[in-house]
Amino acid sequence: MTVVTLEHAIAAPFCTRQLADLGARVIKVERPGVGDFARAYDHRTRGLASHFVWTNRSKESLTLDLKQAAAQDVLGELVAQADVLVQNLAPGAAARMGLSFDALHAKYPRLIVCDISGYGGDGPYRDKKAYDLLIQSEAAFLSITGTPDEPCKAGNSIADIAAGMYAYTGILSALLQRGVTGKGSHVEISMLEALAEWMGFPMYYAYDGQQPPGRNGAAHATIYPYGPFTAGDGRVVMLGLQNEREWKVFCDIVLRRPDLATDPRFDANVRRSENRASLKAVIEQVFADLTAQDVIARLDEAQIANAAVNQVGDLWTHPQLHARGRFRTVGS
Repeated sequence: MTVVTLEHAIAAPFCTRQLADLGARVIKVERPGVGDFARAYDHRTRGLASHFVWTNRSKESLTLDLKQAAAQDVLGELVAQADVLVQNLAPGAAARMGLSFDALHAKYPRLIVCDISGYGGDGPYRDKKAYDLLIQSEAAFLSITGTPDEPCKAGNSIADIAAGMYAYTGILSALLQRGVTGKGSHVEISMLEALAEWMGFPMYYAYDGQQPPGRNGAAHATIYPYGPFTAGDGRVVMLGLQNEREWKVFCDIVLRRPDLATDPRFDANVRRSENRASLKAVIEQVFADLTAQDVIARLDEAQIANAAVNQVGDLWTHPQLHARGRFRTVGS
């Protein structure tokens, strides 16, 4: 399968990298001189940009100045042989070059065209430029992320990742459909709609004008206890409970306070969440006499989910990832 892609930044490159990982031939068309502007974000990965390295492995690349007729002819030859065309250019740019689905479908009825944009191909926002942080803000993600005093963005490009993954799965679905109908189709993805889907829980939680989930730092907004707790040695342990059976076991084995299981302040998740400040104080009073390792040992004994508070560098050496062969060195 051959994919031709007019892409930059993260969303489309992340999509096409998934296709390349599955074995597709991905031909990335870049601007002469500068290429994909994500190449210049930083130089942290042995002189290359970290975002670019992350989203562009296993691809072929060429530069074309698509303002020139000769370059448009070359692109036309590539598209004629392609199974999929992906683009996330500025709003309207692909259509002006004759690369809309309608224009291409008449010439290449088996071609799948995937358009990725900030806001979609119609509607009042269709011409607005969009970047990840702006979409996080527009989709109200910032309103539920951070502390009570200050909203925060996600630490990674989640709007781009969401759009890229929906584009990837949409293309796979279109390939399956083509196998039945023999015809290509149009896959249209917007970053706003992708992240709006991820906002489904808070939207329904705030349905009919109810209060939305609050910003609670690293703690879950509506399930408790589910978040960070400090042990006596100053280290932080992340733990999470999901149901009343786990709450009872947590009280019995971890806190060694079976009376708390039926305490009217804490005997249902709704009440535990409402009284989280009081419950946090009770939990950390018990943990104050324990090291983080002691706490984890009790949690493991009780089969209560828990996790280390790792730093980014810890992922490179994570024993589970290495045991499963997550990282490989390949030729470039």
